[in-house]
Amino acid sequence: MTQTIAAGKGTTQSLEMSPKPVTWNLVLLSIVLGIGGTFQYGLQVSTISSPSEYIQKFINQTWLDRNGFPLHDETLSLLWSVIISIYNLGGLLGALSVGYLSGRFGRKKTLLYNNITALLGATVLGFSKILGSFEMVMLGRFLYGVSTGLGLNVHMIYTGECAPQQLRGRITITSALFAVIGKCTGLLLSLSELLGSEDLWPLLMASSVFPALIQLVTLPFFPDPPRYLLIDKGDKEGCIQAMKKLWGDRDHKAEMDEMLAEKAAINGEKAKSVVELVCNRAVRWQFLTLLLVYGLMQLVGINVVYFYTYDVFYNAGIPSAQIRYVSLGMGITELLTIGLCAYMIDHVGRKALLWKSYSILSLTLGTLTVTLSLQKNYSWMPYFSTILIFILLLSYGIGPASVSCTLTTEIFNQSYRPAAFVFCGVLNWLGLIVLGFVFPFIVQGLGSFCFIFFLAYCLVMAIFVFLFVPETKGKSILEIMEQFQHLNFGGKKKKTDKQTDINLIFSTRFSTRF
Repeated sequence: MTQTIAAGKGTTQSLEMSPKPVTWNLVLLSIVLGIGGTFQYGLQVSTISSPSEYIQKFINQTWLDRNGFPLHDETLSLLWSVIISIYNLGGLLGALSVGYLSGRFGRKKTLLYNNITALLGATVLGFSKILGSFEMVMLGRFLYGVSTGLGLNVHMIYTGECAPQQLRGRITITSALFAVIGKCTGLLLSLSELLGSEDLWPLLMASSVFPALIQLVTLPFFPDPPRYLLIDKGDKEGCIQAMKKLWGDRDHKAEMDEMLAEKAAINGEKAKSVVELVCNRAVRWQFLTLLLVYGLMQLVGINVVYFYTYDVFYNAGIPSAQIRYVSLGMGITELLTIGLCAYMIDHVGRKALLWKSYSILSLTLGTLTVTLSLQKNYSWMPYFSTILIFILLLSYGIGPASVSCTLTTEIFNQSYRPAAFVFCGVLNWLGLIVLGFVFPFIVQGLGSFCFIFFLAYCLVMAIFVFLFVPETKGKSILEIMEQFQHLNFGGKKKKTDKQTDINLIFSTRFSTRF
């Protein structure tokens, strides 16, 4: 790939950006980031369901020991709802702090401090049964939520900023990969043969202690992202050392020039706030893409599909005791699909994977609506529904679940990226909270026809991505911003009162001020 750089006025210099092999240090960093990042999210999502019966029994027994009478069923249900929802509230708080903490302490230190919160949560949960306190379960879940909400987004920012341009897709997709690995690990540990028993559920709930310790011990051996060091901190020497450590001891002039060009284009601007992200016309279409593709991803309906899996599998003849093993198989399917996407994303491109996946999702959701409505009328219909569920998992894993993280990293420059992750993080956690409260009533009222809402979203997204989202594969951040500039300003260049000469800038002559 040839990249053209303008060196002063009227002269250009072409630099050949040759393919960069993945180094072991970059692979190891991706693993370390994943273990303490999105892995924790997947682990928490999947470990809470299996011991629910035992935790509710513990709450009731604790109340009985304290007060001499058992809890009413309504009160027990309320306390259990608090335990479930307080995790999402903690996640919302953690997501709100991403921009401030990652800017003040840096990406690496933020993740290291975040592990302390995870360790506190694990300790509180691990000792809750011994100390006879269900309030400790609530506190531990809240601390887990804060840790997950912060770590999830900082992990995605870190991977996007430490990856060289030609490997950006494969490296950033590891955030989605480790979320599914965490989910599969949680499902595996939740089996009654392992930690999913009445005696061992505190250990299951405290299992996040191990990934937190691993990242806390290993992450200090790796540098902050090169892009953060150069553009945010102005540490050119630190950036060079980080590039050599993560990308290998070779010539990185092309990557350095690309980062210097972005630094010059930003023109010393500090990290933007969420309000500036929402209101600034210069990133209007990036914001709209962020909102629809990532912020509203809950509307794909994958959580609703998981809600229906028990009935579908039970009607297909699978014994209830074995359904948890089938759920584990679903997680493994999702894992393999994201692994396939990691290979395809830098070959096929982000745009094609997204709009084709949304198209398949909308078609499959429509068909699943019909099969779920008829599964009691035809004995073979549950088997057809089972096939459709796995098709949904494949489409979701190879499209929105994987590509949305990569796309969010690529469509914003350094000054807007933290605000973008704060916004979509908050929106996702709010979506989980709202879905948790509203979804049972939707299912009760509409049954399987609730999929119509998700079908409509996927159909609209397929059209939107196909028509308006540019391909970002193999392009620098400034090239991607230039593509969006044509949408933001109708093909006209944005005029600014302050234009400066930039010694290193892409031949697109990107504006120095947004």
